[in-house]
Amino acid sequence: MNLKGNYWILMLLVVFLAACSPKVRTTKKDTAKPKEKEKPEEKKPTKKFSQANVSLLVPFKLNELHLKTATKSDIEKFAMPIDFYQGFRMGLDSAAAAGLNFKLNVFDTQDDNAHISSLFKNERFKQSNLIIGPVFPDGLKYISNYSKENNSTIVSPLAASNPAEFNNPNLISIVNNIEIHGERIGAYLSKNFNPTNTIVVIINPKKTEDEAFAVPIRAYLRENSKFLVQEYASAFTFETKMQKGKKYAIVVTSSDRAFVLPTIEKLYKLKNLASGGYSIDLFGHPNWVKQNYPTDKIQALNTIITSSYKIDYKNASVISFIKKYRYKHGFEPGEYAFKGFDVGYYFGKLLSDHGEEYREYLTKEKYKGLHNTFSFIHDEKLGYINTSLMLLKYKNFALEIVN
Repeated sequence: MNLKGNYWILMLLVVFLAACSPKVRTTKKDTAKPKEKEKPEEKKPTKKFSQANVSLLVPFKLNELHLKTATKSDIEKFAMPIDFYQGFRMGLDSAAAAGLNFKLNVFDTQDDNAHISSLFKNERFKQSNLIIGPVFPDGLKYISNYSKENNSTIVSPLAASNPAEFNNPNLISIVNNIEIHGERIGAYLSKNFNPTNTIVVIINPKKTEDEAFAVPIRAYLRENSKFLVQEYASAFTFETKMQKGKKYAIVVTSSDRAFVLPTIEKLYKLKNLASGGYSIDLFGHPNWVKQNYPTDKIQALNTIITSSYKIDYKNASVISFIKKYRYKHGFEPGEYAFKGFDVGYYFGKLLSDHGEEYREYLTKEKYKGLHNTFSFIHDEKLGYINTSLMLLKYKNFALEIVN
């Protein structure tokens, strides 16, 4: 086994062998005297506390790791939780520089609800000021009742699920769900295209995931614009209905590369017909950010996609983080290390600045991080939802932020 593999295994063992003593909270006694009419009670500033308990729930699945027989490919299966943990720890360490002590309790959920349920009796877990995870939807659903019964704040750091699936007023959803992506596309179309000469075309193969993206786009345009909206199952069907002199804003709701690639090829040809092509601007599914398509063609179509994140590797803070991560861990940070850092730093800073009342400031304090941007709204039934979303355009053979 290589040294890198050994390092990761050692990291896993260190995380769970580290013991943390429970935090003792002092119960605030009600010593307020009866109010006097001439002396109304003044609102006291938030009292900071000296130590915050944070619990991180990630699926390390240590029960599946066999040290004697593990291969490199086996070890790489554990990359996501380790990467996220290491980034999160660095973010929390950076927030601790403001003076607050953090007690980080790391629990391996093993991606198993029965294992999660065992935490409900764990004293360190019960004393959490903040719980990060579980990272997968099933675990988030399972922990919802505990969260509501105990008024425990739960952060969903990676799931792109609709908060309505969890129905938890104490949930903080970091990743934008597909409805927010669709609404943002609809808003961009309404703001930047003229309905008198533009036809919005939705190319929708009608699979469940395709329809999930199409629904909020349709709804937004129906309620907020006067566009003529047409819908087709493929670009080949759409071709027979095209009109010269019209501008087309085309939204492809699929992320199935086997469908998307020929669609892009077809739209490119329609825009570049020798006899005079059509005016076409393309809008794609947010999952395209992780897929590979012909850059020259997708750029020629002025393609725009929405994304919850983008890492600017020329940014000084990003460069500094990469250097520190490389020095500390011996290898390059992956995507989840950046995600972990932003979550760790943002919530650590909130706790440091506002103490146990940090939740009151979620909708007030925005954050632009290494990877994510946070701007929360509050819903009494669904919790706190991050609405910050980027529009990325293929330009100069790269993805650039539109606004």
